[in-house]
Amino acid sequence: MNEDPRPYYTCHVFCCTNQRQESHPRGSCAHKGSVKLRDYMKARAKEMGFEGVRINSSGCLDRCELGPAVVIYPEGIWYRFETREDVDEILTKHVEKGERVPRLMLTSED
Repeated sequence: MNEDPRPYYTCHVFCCTNQRQESHPRGSCAHKGSVKLRDYMKARAKEMGFEGVRINSSGCLDRCELGPAVVIYPEGIWYRFETREDVDEILTKHVEKGERVPRLMLTSED
């Protein structure tokens, strides 16, 4: 049996930057500031010297009404992030220490 190859990144963060019309009933992460927050997250991750960590934009993650939304793999943990402080907490607790940030987590019930 062949083994799966080792993951290219140890941590892969996808930030929804989907943009819908402002009048759309579900809203969109982009209109809630996700692009600036993603840019900040990328810069902070670089400042923090993370290796094997990739911060990416994503299209719609289908949770815009709860967003801005971010999902982190390989764990598949979803977060809502609204401020730079939220970004810092996600990077420090989840990405750096492998912990969770319960106050920002999105669940399947959300």
